[in-house]
Amino acid sequence: MTTPRLQIKGLTKRYPSVVANDDVSLSVQPGEIHAVLGENGAGKSTLMKMIYGAVQPDGGSIAFNGETVVVRNPQAARALGIAMVFQHFSLFDTLTVAENVWLGLDAQMGLAQVQAAITEKAQAYGLDIDPLRPVHTLSVGERQRVEIIRALLTEPRLLILDEPTSVLTPQAVTKLFVVLRQLAKEGCSIVYISHKLHEIRDLCSACTVLRGGKVTGVCNPQEESNASLSRLMIGAEPPALPERAEVSGAVVLAVQHLAVPSEDPFGTTLRDVCFEVRGGEVLGVAGVSGNGQAELVRLLSGEDGRAQAQMIQMDGQSVGTAPPAVRRLAGLHVVPEERLGRGAVPSLSLAQNLLLTRTEAVKPSGWIDLAALRRQAAHIITSFRVKAGGPSAVAQSLSGGNLQKFIVGREMAAQPRLLILSQPTWGVDVGAAAQIRTAILALRDAGCAVLLISEELEELFALSDRLVVMAKGRLSPSLPIAEASVETIGSWMSGLWEVTND
Repeated sequence: MTTPRLQIKGLTKRYPSVVANDDVSLSVQPGEIHAVLGENGAGKSTLMKMIYGAVQPDGGSIAFNGETVVVRNPQAARALGIAMVFQHFSLFDTLTVAENVWLGLDAQMGLAQVQAAITEKAQAYGLDIDPLRPVHTLSVGERQRVEIIRALLTEPRLLILDEPTSVLTPQAVTKLFVVLRQLAKEGCSIVYISHKLHEIRDLCSACTVLRGGKVTGVCNPQEESNASLSRLMIGAEPPALPERAEVSGAVVLAVQHLAVPSEDPFGTTLRDVCFEVRGGEVLGVAGVSGNGQAELVRLLSGEDGRAQAQMIQMDGQSVGTAPPAVRRLAGLHVVPEERLGRGAVPSLSLAQNLLLTRTEAVKPSGWIDLAALRRQAAHIITSFRVKAGGPSAVAQSLSGGNLQKFIVGREMAAQPRLLILSQPTWGVDVGAAAQIRTAILALRDAGCAVLLISEELEELFALSDRLVVMAKGRLSPSLPIAEASVETIGSWMSGLWEVTND
């Protein structure tokens, strides 16, 4: 038999309140693309961090190319030929893309050589990025591209990818899969974590399923269906989304000729953006990250107050210059794409994080009713099935998917008149994604106007009544969902819509 590229036996990791991994064993062959499936909090990230040396196991062993190794840190992992792309990024905001990549290469290369290598890899893999841009100017999607390129530049023998396609167009996903298959053909082993079951079935030839920190199944995903994989992962199939209701509401949000220059030299200038969202409908916004979506959300939320008053209207009232608190009083709530640092303060408890956008527990005198605040947080934790140690758990202690469920629940429970969601199910498991999507449609059916910004085309087609595409700061005309196709939307996301409209 071929010596496994990676073989782990009985890996265990305990924390004071949870056993993250309990006697986990896994084998990956040379040239194999091996999926690791599990719901949020199943232990996938902890397992990968132990393989990469970012976390030390409490028990068990790791063998690489047949030799037992102790991976004491990521530098030791890279020396072995292990590279990892984290779902939550490890980048220095004040440095450029090239400088961040340079720090992670552990190689004797000059900065100019690294810049050239980044450009070459970016073009080869369809991951457009400027090596001279400071990281703090990048969107979430662009930061993930940096992480992918940095990993590929190490020429790894084992590549760990955590949700690598969440920010790519369908065409770019296809191109990335070609690259991954070529890497595998050349002998590189790939551990692939994704909640997109169709991707796993298309790409991977082996799959290990985790639930509650334990291995609950091993299979060939190409011989499984989405339903059977879902049952292995969460013990059930996700519920079907409710039928689409008729749209008959009045205009809640009207954006008229919104044109605002970017304050950041690397940002995106919005050019003559016009659209409407009615009560009881979901307007989906497709587009590759970094094409103006973040700027649009900041202008709509009031974080950026540079729009003219009449450019943004809610229920007929001009709010383009109104601060965020005023817009919230009018019924606007926002789920941002960045969980930690924008959606939640990492070091504060879940209860305290409610106060970012919810004031029900604040008395008229200004004092906070702490008991009411905790009850409110507990209700959201229960309603959205958030795995957390209660209202006092700090935000950064939650897995990414569970923190996302709490943030979405915080905004939805406010019964908004207008809800803006940016990447609401990014990195969320199939069961939690179905729960969030069902809640979105329930709000829509209750008359809420929903603006859904997502790079998940499957999600946009499942939830939207109409679709628009954002490309280079401009917005396409809207398409009724019945007239939209993946091919058309995908080509517009690649910038072809702008070419045909100039």
